[in-house]
Amino acid sequence: MPRYLPEPAYRHGSPALTAVLLINLGTPAAPNTQAVRAYLKEFLSDPRVVEIPRPIWWLILNGIILNIRPRRSAEKYASVWTPEGSPLKIHVERQAKLLRGFLGQAGQRVLVDYAMRYGEPSIPATLSRLKAEGCSRILLLPLYPQYAASTTATALDAAGAWLKRVRNQPEIRTVRSFADHPGYIAALAASVREHWTSHRRPDSSYRLLMSFHGLPRYTLDKGDPYHCECQKTGRMLAEALGLGPEQYQICFQSRFGRAQWLQPYTAPTLQALAAQGVRRIDAICPGFPADCLETLEEIAIEGKSEFLRAGGKEFYYLPCLNERDDWIRALGDIVAQHLQGWPTQVAPDTACLELSALRAKALGAPS
Repeated sequence: MPRYLPEPAYRHGSPALTAVLLINLGTPAAPNTQAVRAYLKEFLSDPRVVEIPRPIWWLILNGIILNIRPRRSAEKYASVWTPEGSPLKIHVERQAKLLRGFLGQAGQRVLVDYAMRYGEPSIPATLSRLKAEGCSRILLLPLYPQYAASTTATALDAAGAWLKRVRNQPEIRTVRSFADHPGYIAALAASVREHWTSHRRPDSSYRLLMSFHGLPRYTLDKGDPYHCECQKTGRMLAEALGLGPEQYQICFQSRFGRAQWLQPYTAPTLQALAAQGVRRIDAICPGFPADCLETLEEIAIEGKSEFLRAGGKEFYYLPCLNERDDWIRALGDIVAQHLQGWPTQVAPDTACLELSALRAKALGAPS
């Protein structure tokens, strides 16, 4: 394999473009065992995701996990799959389209696209396409509100690996996190208030359950800020809603393996709350800006079953922000903040570009 990717043909006099690339985790291509196995192999082979020594983990992954988990996971994916495909991919694709329109109306001359860290469309392929379209400035926006090495960092790793293979690199900016962004918090709060309007504001036998994706406990001990940023988001959301400490609960889902993960765990928390006499749970997943397997199946289906089976009476799952207008506006604000200094609100100088093309041709450029 050549060290550098081939450079796209360059046309003198073309305006330099700016792009915004939304990045999410990814999804299998289909809800079947073969597709899920390929997805899990790519995902779980990432050393940012699993920090077990490589030789040991290779044996566990290829000898056990990839022979057992794909079939079970495929059944779960099938339970939330839609005629249009994966819920996550559908929502992220729509978010990119809506953000493109919002920024355009705000006078921002930018392209907006999306990519997945695992699966398709991949980050390297999408970056190569944007570069071929003339983008010399690219803002990377991982759709993880709370920073973690296994999410945000690995997405930026993939972009960095692509950059290492590019001869004529574009200018790159990144968004680290937006756990406390006012627009993000406001959109979360508005979604809860709208739910209360439809299902009455609850009484004292109630909890707002904020379930974030879990990570191994050692990540916190080693300096990963994810746990702290989840706590901050949860506290700010509760404050925006006027909830006291006894009215909401932060917890962590999707535990995998036998190691200790961030606590409290979501499933045991739901069982404990029911046993304590909590009659109603409103569950929201602030760490997921788009609905996916972990929200639709693990919380809306399994979480509800856990709570009702333990004696709870009412369980409501509040959808992720998805395509909400206030969320798209918040995304637009985040993007605008990070685009500052780039000439995205200035029309190209056509005369100057034409002159540049003429000068290049005079010096022997083919185009």
